[in-house]
Amino acid sequence: MLAVYYGESVKAGLPNETIRWWAVGVFIAAALSDGIDGYIARHFNQKSKFGAFIDPMADKTLLLTGIVFLTFIPWGEGWHIPIWFTVLMIARDIIIIVGIWILHYFNSHVPINPHWSGKICTFTQMLLLGWVMLKVIPLSPIYPTILATIFTVWSGIEYFRQGLHMLHEHHTAE
Repeated sequence: MLAVYYGESVKAGLPNETIRWWAVGVFIAAALSDGIDGYIARHFNQKSKFGAFIDPMADKTLLLTGIVFLTFIPWGEGWHIPIWFTVLMIARDIIIIVGIWILHYFNSHVPINPHWSGKICTFTQMLLLGWVMLKVIPLSPIYPTILATIFTVWSGIEYFRQGLHMLHEHHTAE
């Protein structure tokens, strides 16, 4: 909601920077709490199938919410995420989810093995989000958008290749 209020103040021509910093703070607190939760689960060996499923979903929801908000809510002149990037990001995630469903249908068990390009993809998407939210570096957000696009496409291709390999292994085993 804070992002919406800040966007409204930007539209009105009187950006309320206090609201922007509160929005940034809430986002950082949510991201940190997720990181702390993950650390505690690993450190105390509190892993579960439900946690392994829900944690990446929570991560993606937090990231996607921030990206969508900064696509459609004005964050200042030129400080937004291009809609084409948001569409690309959502399309990649939908393709991955559909792929998992297909693999689950054929294999019944789908090992989720994050590829390093997926981790870099998430990092570059977070970098883009922070770049726009913080507005600290006076360079256009198009630069981190291009970087995030490269890794979003790259990781999507890698996950697609992994899925094809799993399908091939399943058909070979039959």
